[in-house]
Formats: sequence, C-alpha cells, structure tokens
Amino acid sequence: MQTAQANERWQAFSERVAYQGRPNLTVDAFDPVPEAIARLNERNVHILRSLASLDERRGENATDDDDPLMQELQRMDSKINVLLDIVDRLLLPDALLPPRHPVSFNAVGLVLPENVLPSVDNLLVRLHFDACRALPLELFAQRGASLSDNNAFVYFCELSEVVEDGLERFVFCHHRRKVAEARLTGANENVSGSKHRM
Repeated sequence: MQTAQANERWQAFSERVAYQGRPNLTVDAFDPVPEAIARLNERNVHILRSLASLDERRGENATDDDDPLMQELQRMDSKINVLLDIVDRLLLPDALLPPRHPVSFNAVGLVLPENVLPSVDNLLVRLHFDACRALPLELFAQRGASLSDNNAFVYFCELSEVVEDGLERFVFCHHRRKVAEARLTGANENVSGSKHRM
C-alpha cells in the first residue's frame, strides 16, 4: 500500500517544477499527532509569508530607477535587509546551523541524500533558507523510495492548503529567478524538472 502511494507521489513530484539548491537541512523522527501537525501548518504559513516578503525582488523597470522616491525606497529596503541579516545571524550563527545538502523539492515532496534520513518512516524535515535562517520550514514527511544516485524521495503529508499554495509559490519564484539569471548570463542551465530515477 505504501509503495503504491510512494509511486503515485513520486509521479506527482516529477511532473512539477522543483526548487533545486543547498539549504541547511536536518531530518528527524516525528510523531505525527494532530496537534503537532496543526502547529507545524500554522507556523509554516508565517514562515512562507516571511520568506516571500524578504525574498521579493523589485521590478526592473528602468523608469522606476530614475524616480527619486523609488531610489530612496530601495536604499531603505537595502538597509532593512542588512539589519535583518545581522539579527538573523545573531539569532543563529553559522556554527549552530545544520549542514547544507543538495535537495530538490516542491509541494509534493523532497529528494535528498539518503544518508541524511533516520531509519524511521515518519519524518520531520527542517529546511533553513538564507533569507530567514533562524526560522526553518518544518514539514511532516514519510519515507518514499530510494533513488539510483544515493538519494531518496520523501513525500509531504497533511500539509494545509495554504502551506501547499505557499510552497508552490516559493518554488515557482525561485525557478523564475533561476531562469532569469540563466538568460542574463547566457548560461545554458537546466533548471526544470528532476533528473532522479527510482
């Protein structure tokens, strides 16, 4: 039964755009009681909103850059970002962060190095992103399947609709930035889909 569900979730994962990067990551065993899942969903909504607001890019309209008011707002925005970064680093110094690992994820699940996983089925995945390092996303997941490249697939469980929508927006914005950066640099990067095989 779980194998069939894992296959179904893998198929859904493979059909969507995925975030690809190296966030700070930990995975622990998790007891999925309803109260804990409800707390995770509520917390993740706030974190995804914070990530979205901290990671927003200003419009790149040249006429806006000539507007003195826009220039002043951008200067203030830069100062606020520096202050937030300082506070974030004070709250959680580099030495206290878990290691970085290469991952691919979307609102369905996550591909990560298999050696990171504890030997249980119910998992709590913590992802720390640079924009807000002290506040990780914490996602309930279940072990899916081993992949052919020493990676494993885990799929998210019992995400609220708001969290799922927030994850999809986060992944889409990251993907869009990667595509724009690749176009700007003229690089021929592969930023879509997943190359992993079950």
